Amino acid sequence: MHQIRVLVVEDSLVFRELLVQNLNKDPAITVVATARDPFEARDAILKYKPDVMTLDVELPRMSGIEFLRKLMPQYPLPVVVISSLSEKVFDALNAGAVDFVAKPSGASREQLEAFIRNELQVKIKVASIAKVGSWKKTPPQALSQSTVINDKNLIVAIGASTGGTEAITSVIKEVGPDIPGIVVVQHMPPGFTEMYAKRLNEQCRIRVKEAKTGDMVLPGQALIAPGGDSHMQLVKMNGAYQVAIRPGSKVNGHCPSVDVLFQSVANVAGSKAVGIILTGMGGDGAKGLLAMRKAGARTIGQDESTCVVYGMPKVAYDMGAVEYQEKLPDIAKRTYSILSNM
Repeated sequence: MHQIRVLVVEDSLVFRELLVQNLNKDPAITVVATARDPFEARDAILKYKPDVMTLDVELPRMSGIEFLRKLMPQYPLPVVVISSLSEKVFDALNAGAVDFVAKPSGASREQLEAFIRNELQVKIKVASIAKVGSWKKTPPQALSQSTVINDKNLIVAIGASTGGTEAITSVIKEVGPDIPGIVVVQHMPPGFTEMYAKRLNEQCRIRVKEAKTGDMVLPGQALIAPGGDSHMQLVKMNGAYQVAIRPGSKVNGHCPSVDVLFQSVANVAGSKAVGIILTGMGGDGAKGLLAMRKAGARTIGQDESTCVVYGMPKVAYDMGAVEYQEKLPDIAKRTYSILSNM
């Protein structure tokens, strides 16, 4: 069995040793080196050629984000960032990191070991098959629309996982206030979804917010499902779309689940919807997207060449849920093309 060779970059001696001990307990992972700062990390990368690097954001001599920005153009490497609850993780993802894990604050040794076992090991395995060679992204161009979309019953639903924060950003940055209401599930820990929504709201021409039960689905606005132990579903009240945030168990290993959202869109919006499935590991969203297509919705899947992990879109494509397969930079254009003919 091929072992995933991991470089651990962490300045805390205690946490660094805890990471090494617990990662090495997984037979699929071996820690080949550790580093206390980006300069040691650079030397270790050249010497040991790891498959994956775990990276703390706060490091001495140079921040983890600055290190990523220097590293990725010259030596693309799958990186999993370990961070406390901070918006800096999104800077790290923008700089080329594949994914992140939220370090539990004030946790006991047992809780930290469980975090490494249940979260970090999984992310490392996903990162080991991620595509990072094409990490450098073309800045999205705002689309100028000649078609005005007036149908208030239209809706766009988006689902993503690994690599999705940047993919969703790429799509939403290209749409304008004329876009029908957008509902989004991105697999992300609690707390981070609110920061992500605020960040998008500052960067995009449309309004973006973390969803709450009763929020109206309005043109020119995107609602991001909150991370945690609830699912987001589309409902119709007094002839208008709203979202409901409802506690539930994990579906396909995730809460919120893309499948739960897509299934509700199929049930409520039927042929008045566009479903978009983006980069991510696993198959969450595929069955829901198929339900949407069977209900008359139009569907788009991100193509393999532009996915960080071609998992969710592949499963959806293979089961016939994807009507149009598009490169990431073309998804917004395709969405407008579909909507203008609905």
